[in-house]
Amino acid sequence: MKRKIHSESEMVKAVRELESGIDAATVARNYGISRATLYNWKSKYSGMEVSQVKRLKELEAENRKLKQMYADLALDNRILKEVIEKKL
Repeated sequence: MKRKIHSESEMVKAVRELESGIDAATVARNYGISRATLYNWKSKYSGMEVSQVKRLKELEAENRKLKQMYADLALDNRILKEVIEKKL
């Protein structure tokens, strides 16, 4: 099944519809997602505004980049330590 990327506003709107009392199956069908996806969105974005969701996604992307940078530097450090130990 092709994966569709939904905008932050669609996610927040779907969660608000679910919280307002509309049946989960109906909301999921309207947005073309599974109920499991809808409940995942609810657990992650419940009570948030669209601007907060955008900021959360920006922070997650920055965190991912920083973790990758740390992993690269840790690997470089390990390689350099091994080279120094072999020379001594």
